[in-house]
Amino acid sequence: MRVLDSHLHLWDPAVLRYGWLEGRLLGRFSVEERRAALLEAPPARRSAVFVQAECAPADSLAEVDWVSGLAADAGVRGIVAHLPMEDHEASREGLSALRGRRLVVGVRRLLQDEPGGLATSPEFVVSAGAVAEAGLAFDACVRHPQLTDVAALAEAVPELTVVLDHLGKPDVSAPPTARWRADLQRLADRPGTACKLSGLPAECSTDWTAAQLTPFLDAALAAFGPERLLFGGDWPVSWPYARWERFVTEWAQDAAPGHVDDILWANTERIYRLA
Repeated sequence: MRVLDSHLHLWDPAVLRYGWLEGRLLGRFSVEERRAALLEAPPARRSAVFVQAECAPADSLAEVDWVSGLAADAGVRGIVAHLPMEDHEASREGLSALRGRRLVVGVRRLLQDEPGGLATSPEFVVSAGAVAEAGLAFDACVRHPQLTDVAALAEAVPELTVVLDHLGKPDVSAPPTARWRADLQRLADRPGTACKLSGLPAECSTDWTAAQLTPFLDAALAAFGPERLLFGGDWPVSWPYARWERFVTEWAQDAAPGHVDDILWANTERIYRLA
């Protein structure tokens, strides 16, 4: 088996500044800690895409350089970097700085705690066009009420590859709602979009069960099809890693038996244009 994790975080507060770390996450989660987390996972050929971990914006390029230095040991084949897309001039300068950093395959402006409408603002749309022109993907990390903004952005910039993080962070305390399903389908109707099967354990206030989360993966499969689903571990935010990987693998073997390798590896490789 091979696993190309589309959503890996690494951080070290001794190297970069983070304003949001607390509790279990307040500490170093780097190469050694990831190796320990993988000890309980099934044997596999492994690599990953690192996704920016919301360090201080002034440290965002340093984050790319720090992860690039760890890439060989961490199995990182691509980096999704922070980009201030709400300011198209800053975004242009950021893209210029990222151009020489060969592992960068995408960008993210974290939206989950921002007011609705930011992703469809004129400056953000202009920035999104520049991201598409640079050949990079855009990771959209939003909460479920913001899914319509992501869909509208994908409609406004059809040439942009939009990768939805964490299925849009639906409310997993109850079965999938009709609204979430409809909003997910609206996004999936744009051919340049994809969805990460990631992050749901972090949305659970108590220990999750397969029966609880399977309907959400089923809905993503119905909307995007197996060719646009990407396994993502969301380590260390989603915990424990090995249990989530095992669950998604077993779900894929049952729900999309001819596409297990696509979901666990090939889709991520294709969508992020990994060399």
